Amino acid sequence: MSMVDSRIETGTSPVVRRQPGEPGNEAVLRARPEALAFTPAQTALIVVDMQNAYASPGGYLDLAGFDVSATGPVIANINTAITAARAAGIKVIFFQNGWDNQYVEAGGPGSPNFHKSNALKTMRKRPELMGKLLAKGDWDYDLVDALRPQPGDIVLPKPRYSGFFNTQLDSLLRSYGIHHLVFTGIATNVCVESTLRDGFFLEYFGVVLEDATHQAGPPFAQQAALFNIETFFGWVSDVASFCHAVEGHRAPAGHTA
Repeated sequence: MSMVDSRIETGTSPVVRRQPGEPGNEAVLRARPEALAFTPAQTALIVVDMQNAYASPGGYLDLAGFDVSATGPVIANINTAITAARAAGIKVIFFQNGWDNQYVEAGGPGSPNFHKSNALKTMRKRPELMGKLLAKGDWDYDLVDALRPQPGDIVLPKPRYSGFFNTQLDSLLRSYGIHHLVFTGIATNVCVESTLRDGFFLEYFGVVLEDATHQAGPPFAQQAALFNIETFFGWVSDVASFCHAVEGHRAPAGHTA
């Protein structure tokens, strides 16, 4: 995916970026602003915070006044991407955002998270929700029923928006030789974008599957986040293009992604 081996073809064929030393039989993903060549074994599919808190009626985002009515198709698209990723030997990593039920991990008044977290603000307005929103062990914290990790998948808790902050993500990715991150989940403009940005600074190539993500806020928040990503920090694609790219790439026999 570097500038070292790039090619520009005529017509609708996009630019392909290839990392130095990458073999020539990699998958090619149509994306904006250009297509990406990647090796499935060096790629992870990141599923960001697909918890009841963010995707289900009665969850934190819903109670905080954000619209979650359109998350059903996002969940279905993530499932499609996960199935294709597992078949191709791509590591699947689930994130769960939240804290202990006393919210020690959330930080006190000296933390900006205390003041900016909409979950914490909602609970201060509605004390009866204390210990229920984004609290480990509670329904709100759980992954949605339609997205369940399988053996070989990784599930990581995270205490802040970015999946790289105070987690083992970076060391795990490096131990598996992963360079490319394909992002799905909620919210595009918060935790997805934050994690992709931090990955950019750590030399990971990040791409968002736009129809497998959903924003917190009005639709323009989704478009603004995607613009930022494709212009400054990464690439934007979709689930159909991802599935097409990895079709025919299969995990080795006995391999657990």
